[in-house]
Amino acid sequence: MTAPMTTPAPSADAVVAKLSPLDRFLPVWIGAAMLLGLLLGRGVPGLENALQAVQVDGISLPIAIGLLVMMYPVLAKVRYDRLDSVTGDHRLLVSSLLLNWVIGPALMFALAWVFLPDLPAYRTGLIIVGLARCIAMVIIWNDLACGDREAAAVLVALNSLFQVVAFAGLGWFYLSVLPGWLGLDQTGINASTWDIARSVLIFLGIPLLAGFLSRRVGERARGRTWYEERFIPRVAPFALYGLLFTIVVLFALQGHAITSNPLEVARIALPLLAYFAVMWGGGYALGAGLGLGYERTTTLAFTAAGNNFELAIAVAIATFGVTSGQALAGVVGPLIEVPVLVALVYVSLALRKRFTDRPPGSHQREQDTHV
Repeated sequence: MTAPMTTPAPSADAVVAKLSPLDRFLPVWIGAAMLLGLLLGRGVPGLENALQAVQVDGISLPIAIGLLVMMYPVLAKVRYDRLDSVTGDHRLLVSSLLLNWVIGPALMFALAWVFLPDLPAYRTGLIIVGLARCIAMVIIWNDLACGDREAAAVLVALNSLFQVVAFAGLGWFYLSVLPGWLGLDQTGINASTWDIARSVLIFLGIPLLAGFLSRRVGERARGRTWYEERFIPRVAPFALYGLLFTIVVLFALQGHAITSNPLEVARIALPLLAYFAVMWGGGYALGAGLGLGYERTTTLAFTAAGNNFELAIAVAIATFGVTSGQALAGVVGPLIEVPVLVALVYVSLALRKRFTDRPPGSHQREQDTHV
């Protein structure tokens, strides 16, 4: 029997050529946003206090707004009628759970102790980052890399459920039980199930509901063609606007701490760099080995590598204080994650030509490569 024909995947250059100028020069805009944030944090007296004056679930209100604006357009693009093709893919779901809730926390624990044996506050902060699986920015990285949007929505929702029920228990295990077994220093965290659930409801529930209702109401009122070709192109750029705004605020909040302690930030950055590289590479290799196809392999890799910095920072501040080393380690997490995962977006696009097959239910991204 003749094998079915498959459509060759486009090259990274072909994909990048279809991006808007805003998307195409993303590393430039992100670098500029990071620099602007640092300059604002150092040069504007009282800015940090002003940004922290109003909070949502322990997160600065401007950051919260940026995250919600960032996530909405991507979740509005999701074809919610296709989610069943993802929930039936047991290889993808099991692989994601294994990477996120078994390998990820264990790897961060090991790296934190290997790289920071003499800095307990930073070490604890990194372990908390490793326990908080990503439910926000990963959606942006996955979309930029032309991953499977429906798979990303399902995996993020799955991570959210596990985050609510498992975060506190895993924190107790990796900060108290396991170190005790190994004869290492022990500590604890202050994270109630309700606090975690509230964070998930705010930072995932709100944009997810808004995205679902937008598609449902828009398609019923004006049809799918209008929704895909008119509405989505209008709201899509706000994902990057929200991302860049969030980065500016994030760096402004910690500009003084970062520039005042460059060596300590560098030491925190080393295990984070190793973590992101191993988790992304491991996720990519696992997806490719299982034959998931480019889109779902990419989604698996990015959902494994990303972390929920909102939750990690909130827990660190609630337990150890806003000026603690644990909180600084939590903040350095996304500061390293952003440029690293942007770079991995381009690595992923460069690897795309190696994939010629696509799993059932996946759909073309060449026609829509905008965030």
